[in-house]
Amino acid sequence: MVTTQHVRAELVAQAPEGIAPGKPLTLGLLLTHQPEWHTYWLNPGDSGLPTQLQWTLPAGVDPGEIAWPVPRKIPIGTLANYGYEGQVLLPVPMTVSRVFAPAPGETQATFQLRASWLVCRMECVPEDGTFTLQVPLDGATALNAAAFAAAARAHPGQLAAQAGSGARVEGDAVLLRVAGLPAAWQGKALQLFPETPEVVHTAAEPAQRWDGAVWTARMPLSPERASGPEPMPVVLARDGAGWRVDLPVEGGWPPVQALPAVLAAPLAAAGAGAPRPPPVVSAAAPGVWLTALAGALLGGLILNLMPCVFPILAVKVAGFARHAGDPRAQRIGGIAYTAGVVLSFVALGSLMLLLRAAGEAVGWGFQLQSPLVVALLAALFTLIGLNLAGVFEFGRMLPSRWATAQARHPVADAFLTGVLAVAVASPCTAPFMGASLGLTLSLPVAQALGIFAALGMGLALPYLLASWWPAVARLLPRPGAWMQTLRHLLAFPMFATVVWLVWVLGQQSGIDGAGALLALLVSLALALWALTLRGRARAVLAPLSVAACAWLVLAWGPKVIEMQVPAAAAQGVSANGWQAWRAELPAELVAQGRPVFVDYTAAWCVTCQYNKKTTLADPDVRQDFADKKVALLLADWTRRDPAITASIAALGRSGVPLYVLYAPGRAPVVFSEILGVQPLRAALAAL
Repeated sequence: MVTTQHVRAELVAQAPEGIAPGKPLTLGLLLTHQPEWHTYWLNPGDSGLPTQLQWTLPAGVDPGEIAWPVPRKIPIGTLANYGYEGQVLLPVPMTVSRVFAPAPGETQATFQLRASWLVCRMECVPEDGTFTLQVPLDGATALNAAAFAAAARAHPGQLAAQAGSGARVEGDAVLLRVAGLPAAWQGKALQLFPETPEVVHTAAEPAQRWDGAVWTARMPLSPERASGPEPMPVVLARDGAGWRVDLPVEGGWPPVQALPAVLAAPLAAAGAGAPRPPPVVSAAAPGVWLTALAGALLGGLILNLMPCVFPILAVKVAGFARHAGDPRAQRIGGIAYTAGVVLSFVALGSLMLLLRAAGEAVGWGFQLQSPLVVALLAALFTLIGLNLAGVFEFGRMLPSRWATAQARHPVADAFLTGVLAVAVASPCTAPFMGASLGLTLSLPVAQALGIFAALGMGLALPYLLASWWPAVARLLPRPGAWMQTLRHLLAFPMFATVVWLVWVLGQQSGIDGAGALLALLVSLALALWALTLRGRARAVLAPLSVAACAWLVLAWGPKVIEMQVPAAAAQGVSANGWQAWRAELPAELVAQGRPVFVDYTAAWCVTCQYNKKTTLADPDVRQDFADKKVALLLADWTRRDPAITASIAALGRSGVPLYVLYAPGRAPVVFSEILGVQPLRAALAAL
């Protein structure tokens, strides 16, 4: 028996006359699902994978096919799956031939099974298990007789295609006619389950009626139809009982696209340079939209744990400590910070939606695909770091009227801290964010901006609550001389952020661009230091340093923002077995029978770099990739790339990190943004 958080799986047997040649023997996998979880039928529907069984049996015992019970239709938003909930037994009839000859004195037969299944709720988890069962050779084995009897009743009977039965394609639908069904069914609505995936629109309900004793139904064809079965096998069911019939197809099927549908949509959308129609915009159902809002809120909360936001956490901690004795200032600062975060997310989301409406291929974090934005952020964090380190004070460099206003209105500082938090947090995609942001591709503006606002509220919520919670203030030490030391210490996270930004720019503009940026930052620091001097030293050094800084910006600035194509990308190959992604490559490799793992990444994505150094560098994962002969593709989104943007959007996401596993004949498996070793290895083991 194998028990997980979602399923209890057990190998069971039915041998009412013992095990001997010619005697009936049935083995089966008994699955008991946790509430709201399900596994899949032979045809899983719009997504999912059917349960797979691999047997190791005694000589002379041969397995048959799974006698699939009638499934149920499981709606998933605008899609639908075919599967099982509660308890289900997947029986497999065994044939015991005359070759079967137990050893002298042997009283039991040993059966081994390696099973893999995909169990889903809103998320999907690939699982597997190894089972061993010993069954007595003599005497009856019928401990699970009730489960086998229920599975036999739920297994559809075979109905011969009689005169008047058949399938015929009419426009964008297929017309089905079935004669010879039980008289008790006539005049009643039936459930339709096509055995071949991706032929009809799974979520649609058939327009059905009875023409005397002949059941007829019209079912829309799948817009991504990838096959035309001849004959067309279908299962008709009512009240848990079913009949299977192979319907001859009159006139054949219209031509289909060459690629499997699971790959066609993402890859067709990723065609480089090909004109693409704008996404279909339609309002989401209230339940779907509220789920997306909850995902965005939770994703925003998790963003606070991302390394890219740590420098801002330092600034917020210092702010709380500074106002530890002033609850009113804490609350006003919390509201101002929240306003800065939420409005910045809405503004960034509005810009992204406007660019998409104008035909630009952009996604979440698009602003850091510009070397100019990266360089400006590096300069900003250098300024903040130098200020925290005590090299200069803004107040001394501003006119007295402005400095007084700044001291009188610290709310502006809190608001701008919120804006800065969004600037450094936006390249990250936390868990639960991906699906919510991907949904904004097809939502009206109001609903899409609501998701961005929820994301900002999630990021700001811990500080908003803390600013209104008196217990937080009591936990903080009182302001004092220690705060100056803390302020100097907090300069170093800012400088660390500058190091990261210079590295990002080096991925975009090359080593010369990164070197030029470092020189500009040094000249900026020199100019700021010179402006803090007094007397004749300032009069001489300040103009010279400012002029030198301006000259360097004019002379070396173009080198900073000049895009460079790295040698690895130009050669189409990366280190450690990774190959550069291109739009057509996944389909080409899958057509050759190879599984494909695609890493959508970017240098400015801290979560991507964490996953790369941990899960993707794990020796066991690397060995699994090699054992399964998985092609490793790196889709580097550090620079603007419309093909990668379109491919990400086609997978229902809006940013990186994104990890997808393709395999021949299977639906793509999309992993969490925080890539775990165990989920990845489980998915690879199921190949």
